[in-house]
Parts: sequence; C-alpha cells; structure tokens
Amino acid sequence: MKKVAFICVHNSCRSQIAEAFGRQLASDVFESYSAGTETKPQINQDAVRIMKELYGIDMEKNQYSKLIDDIPEPDIAISMGCNVGCPFIGRPFDDNWGLEDPTGKSDEEFKKVIHKIRINILELMQHLKELN
Repeated sequence: MKKVAFICVHNSCRSQIAEAFGRQLASDVFESYSAGTETKPQINQDAVRIMKELYGIDMEKNQYSKLIDDIPEPDIAISMGCNVGCPFIGRPFDDNWGLEDPTGKSDEEFKKVIHKIRINILELMQHLKELN
C-alpha cells in the first residue's frame, strides 16, 4: 500500500486535516501521514473543533505535530501550499495543493480549506485506485 505524506511547515493545520481525511476516507487505498519542518505543541484548535463539528473526526485522538524524520519514507509527498517557500524534504514534491493557511481566519475560511482538502483526498484516492 502506498504511503502518502502531507507536508507543511508547522504540521498543525492543513496537513493534519489531510491526514485525518486520508485515514477516514482512503485507508483502504493508501496510508496517510502528515509532517512538517517544524512542530507546534498542539494541532490547530480551530481545525480540531471544525473537523469534529462537520465530520465527527477527532484529530487529537491519534494525531500530533510531527517532523518529516518522524514518519516513514513516503511514496507520494504532497505540499499543502507554501506561499513564501516550501520546506525541503530531501526530494521533490509529487504535488502542491496550493492551499492558503486558514490559521487566525474565520470559521468560513477554515471550512473552505477543509472542503478543498476533502475533495483533493477523494480525487487522490480515485487516481490511486485507477493505477492499481
């Protein structure tokens, strides 16, 4: 089974959301991991709250902020979107989803980013199914 890593700088918001959706929606197609070049003491609390409200997913149950070296070597590495500069992970990214970080923004901005991540996970799942 392919290992997919979702990467952003702090591994506290977008990449954590992607890992959560990957685990919920695509665990029969690929293994989901998230990581960053830096960590935060906890997952973004707005992301945690909204994912619980919208999808019943408790990201804090099995997830925490991790460094790239803390996860297995991925088959596919996806950047969440870096604005200034993507973190170097020792290899090129397979895709860049170009998502704005909703940290510090309204719930509506969070919901837009969460929805887009969910769509991207479903598309990735379908693409990997077609390859097998």
